[in-house]
Amino acid sequence: MPQQTEQADAKTYLVRLTAVILTGILAGIAGMLLALILHAVQHLAFGYSIDQLVGSETFLEGVTDSTHLRRVAAILGGGAAAGFGWWLLARYGKRRVSIAAAVANPAEPMPTGTTTLHALLQIITVALGSPLGREVAPREMGALAAGLLARKFSLQPDETRTLIACGAGAGLAAVYNVPLAGALFTLEVLLISFSWEKALAAIITSAVAAWVATLGLGDESQYHFDSFALPQAFIGWAIVASPLLGYAAWLFRKATTRVRTQVKTNWQMPVFCLLAFAMLAGLSLWFPQLPGNGKGPMQLAISNGLSFNFAAILLALKMLVILAVLRAGAEGGLLTPGLTVGALLSLLLAAVWQFIFPGGDVGSFALVGGAAFLAASMQMPVTAVALVMEFTHMEHSYFAPALLCAAGAYTTCRILDKKYQY
Repeated sequence: MPQQTEQADAKTYLVRLTAVILTGILAGIAGMLLALILHAVQHLAFGYSIDQLVGSETFLEGVTDSTHLRRVAAILGGGAAAGFGWWLLARYGKRRVSIAAAVANPAEPMPTGTTTLHALLQIITVALGSPLGREVAPREMGALAAGLLARKFSLQPDETRTLIACGAGAGLAAVYNVPLAGALFTLEVLLISFSWEKALAAIITSAVAAWVATLGLGDESQYHFDSFALPQAFIGWAIVASPLLGYAAWLFRKATTRVRTQVKTNWQMPVFCLLAFAMLAGLSLWFPQLPGNGKGPMQLAISNGLSFNFAAILLALKMLVILAVLRAGAEGGLLTPGLTVGALLSLLLAAVWQFIFPGGDVGSFALVGGAAFLAASMQMPVTAVALVMEFTHMEHSYFAPALLCAAGAYTTCRILDKKYQY
């Protein structure tokens, strides 16, 4: 009898491990394919690096070098895809089940067709200039794959919940090549709990997914950043700026949540999307940094490529177009947009600080401040710092100010959330 019990336990663990590894593989493939689709649409729409899906030319360079007519046509195409795509999906598709809802209630699975179309629409519209993030799509596909595997292997509800969360974190790890941040996202944001079994599952799925994705996307970091020797006063800036960044992140969360609740899935969606993307297209003629999820402006911010005045203008316009497309009904993530908004705001705060305490590289202020803003706006302090670490390969000396700044911003945002419910 004990031997039979041991054999049954061994079989159970083997089934779980198989499900975990397969989830990582499928999430990695999904993340890789979505990223390749993104690049293909970007290159075709804006006419750059046509012969190379993963090349050295950036999206910002491609948009900047495109003709005005082509730029406007591509972005308006994104508005049409967003407006008509999500309107038709809401009208004829099955009701969407979010990742959070699937984790909370594994008995209600994510619909395969609707979820896949929803992910593709996000990727296509971001490729055509939407200022929202692309990270939700691979997370949804990873969670969808995990749910299908959980049902295939007849896992228990708690096991299914863990696997779906791991699939979502693995999707994030795959699309950005951030295995540690993907695992932390699973635990900190989706499961909001810790056990060694869950931690190991999160680590395995994210590591496998990130490795699989590199087979098609390469093994480069998302941003190029040169670490500098930080002045002693930098830690003071991180502490002083943290509540300001936390307050700004709270306003960002409040504004984005409010406009999303005003969206109506009727005739207004195509009309409003075309208007919002038309505004974006017009502004892009003077500011090619605005289309896309914000990776270009973020790179400029941490590379000392922005003046104080230009950073202020970009910050205001970036917020305008983000809120406009969200209000119109376009879907997408807020990870890279939030990181960019935080970095631009940090450049402005750094200019004031350096007037009193000269010294320090402004890109370092943007990097640490962007991480803190992201930590507060998405309520994930540990994951945000890990993300920025893996995004940029920053040196160890940045960890202490980044963690302190993220902790202060996150705490401020949490206090405001409790005081002013929205």
